[in-house]
Amino acid sequence: MKLNNLEDLLIHELKDIYSAEKQITKALPKMIKATSSDKLKQAFQNHLEMTEQQIQRLEGVFETIGKKATGEKCLAMEGIIKEAESMMSERADASVMDAALIASAQRVEHYEIAAYGTVCAYAKQLGMKDVLKQLSITLEEEKKTDELLTKIAEQAINTKAEK
Repeated sequence: MKLNNLEDLLIHELKDIYSAEKQITKALPKMIKATSSDKLKQAFQNHLEMTEQQIQRLEGVFETIGKKATGEKCLAMEGIIKEAESMMSERADASVMDAALIASAQRVEHYEIAAYGTVCAYAKQLGMKDVLKQLSITLEEEKKTDELLTKIAEQAINTKAEK
C-alpha cells in the first residue's frame, strides 16, 4: 500500500491495530490460564470480551471509511506476545508469574494506547468525526484497563510476589 496522504496512513495504522487486536484475542486465554489470581483472571477475561467488542468497533470504522477490515500482521504486537509467551514458559512462583503477566499485559496496553492515540489524532485532523468518536471510545477503554492492571498489581500481586 502506497502512503500518499494522511488518510492512507490512517488506513494503514487501522489495519495494524486490527491485526494487533486479533492477536490479543488469541493471547489472552493463555494468560488467563497462566494466572493464579482470581482478580487478575477476571480482569483478563473482561479484557478479552472488551477486545472482541473493540474488533467489532474497528470493523464498523472500516465500513464507515469504505475499506475492508484486513491487514498485515502487526509485528510489534507479535513481538510483545512472544515475549509474554516466553515469560509464561518460565518456572516461577505463582505470585511472581502473576506480576510478570501484569507487566506483559501492560506492554500490550501501552502499545494500544499509543496506536489508538495516533489514529484518533489522524481522524481528528481529517475531520472524520464518526471515526474519531469510535476510536476514542476504545482509547479510553485501553487507558482504563491499564489503570486497573496497575491497581491490581499495587494492591495485591506485587506484595505477594515480593515475599
